[in-house]
Amino acid sequence: MALADERGARTEITANGQGRVTIPASIRRAAGIEPGTPLAVYVEDGRVVIETREQLGERIRRDVAAAWRGSGSVVDELIDDRRAAAAAEADEAAGGHR
Repeated sequence: MALADERGARTEITANGQGRVTIPASIRRAAGIEPGTPLAVYVEDGRVVIETREQLGERIRRDVAAAWRGSGSVVDELIDDRRAAAAAEADEAAGGHR
């Protein structure tokens, strides 16, 4: 395969005898992978996906935001739920010590 521009870099690589692959520099640059960067590696729809933790976190945030069907803030809703649970626990504890 021919290399495209830096953002859409493409190339063909081959796994060595131990099954290892080397990510070419042009691909690392296009993906923002610097030496020492921790990477998440997983299989999705039969494809091997490699992304930085930051990229993974941002993708998850986008997916959650797109899937959110509640009203208002997710954080506010979680805080309200936790406060309600804490109040119920406090009521239960007070009832047990009467």
